Amino acid sequence: GVQSLRGKENFFITEENNNQEIYFIIAFAYVKKAAAMANKELGVVKPEVADAMIWACDELINNTEKYRDQFITDWLQGGAGTSTNMNANEVISNLAIEHLGGKKGDYSIVNPNNDANFGQSTNDTYPTAIHLSCMFRSNILIKAAEELRDALYAKAKEFDQTLKMGRTHLQDAVPMTLGQEFHGWGFTLNDEIENLKEAQKHLLVVNLGATAIGTTVTAAPGYPELAVNNLAKLTGMPFKNSADLIAATSDCGAYQTLSSAIKGLAVKMTKICNDIRLLASGPRCGLKEINLPQLQPGSSIMPGKVNPVAAEVANQASFLAIGLDTTVMLAASAGQLELNVMEPVITYALYTQMKVMTNACNTLRTKLVDGVTANTERCKEYVMNSIGIVTLLKPHFGYQKCAAIAKEGYTTGKSLHQIVVDEQHLLTQAEWDAIFNTQNLINP
Repeated sequence: GVQSLRGKENFFITEENNNQEIYFIIAFAYVKKAAAMANKELGVVKPEVADAMIWACDELINNTEKYRDQFITDWLQGGAGTSTNMNANEVISNLAIEHLGGKKGDYSIVNPNNDANFGQSTNDTYPTAIHLSCMFRSNILIKAAEELRDALYAKAKEFDQTLKMGRTHLQDAVPMTLGQEFHGWGFTLNDEIENLKEAQKHLLVVNLGATAIGTTVTAAPGYPELAVNNLAKLTGMPFKNSADLIAATSDCGAYQTLSSAIKGLAVKMTKICNDIRLLASGPRCGLKEINLPQLQPGSSIMPGKVNPVAAEVANQASFLAIGLDTTVMLAASAGQLELNVMEPVITYALYTQMKVMTNACNTLRTKLVDGVTANTERCKEYVMNSIGIVTLLKPHFGYQKCAAIAKEGYTTGKSLHQIVVDEQHLLTQAEWDAIFNTQNLINP
């Protein structure tokens, strides 16, 4: 329709249409279906028109790919999403018109404004559709993060007897297992998964029926409650309207909460990827405690070089998601009076965050974590050659004596065993073996 065309012609910013996010189309169809059902029950839209629009919405929900090219507006647009709302209204109206035997564009049969948008406004249908589509998309992100967490836990179990050196400040600290390291990564990811689930609770509070600013002007009495109940039943998600529709119409707190949770996941992912790249550094002149799957040649000039590309790309996805959180924050703060007109850029930022972080989780899991192996002997060698294990002698000799032993080792290059057992005879070999046996190092 003409309003869709105006939106397409006026806003050419990202060069990407919002039809790239299939759940956005599906979510809008659910919102419009809930509205049509409510208006039919309240008797404010003709039953045959409402039924035709409900059929059209079902078409969009069940055969989304068939109609994907009909959603033509850019992600970024002025008008707080009006072009996108009218795009949905025009598609639904024209489908309904054809279903009733008419020709596209004969709005005397089904009208985009008077029927598809009856008792509605962009200011309540657009954000409600965003909330629903973010539920769909965040569920996929959570699943990807859970699978990555579980893959890390599986490797933790596999490496639970692999002794290695723990490090603080990038310096030798005390022994641990490689399994403990992998478990720690999975555990920190799980915190962010829980935060994402908490953020979803905010998405379930919407303003459907608020219409222009939250006063429900033009909506039939009882419409807000009926429409939101319909949406909950149709989606199986416990949506409810805010107790203050005026506040909800201008507030973007749910988006901020979701974006912040995604950023938290990205921060944890960055740390994990940095650790993996350090532990895999080498192969001859780095730590080389773990081996990563070799995915592709690492250089156009250096033969045989292989890079940790899966970790590198997951890092970059995380940086992008972190940066987009600033976009969401700025846009959420830019609301004025009864409406925040910056929701289109918030939508674009959120979808991009969730998309890249989902793909990053899947890539890191399938291209790296699932195939990582341990250099067990290299790990153990680091432990036994480290001066850091002098910490285990502190209960026997005290801090000052151990510090002197450590200093001698650092300055002379002698091993701890050489100083303690061979030269100073502070421990017998049997006593040394009892303290520094593998099981005691793993579970001191």
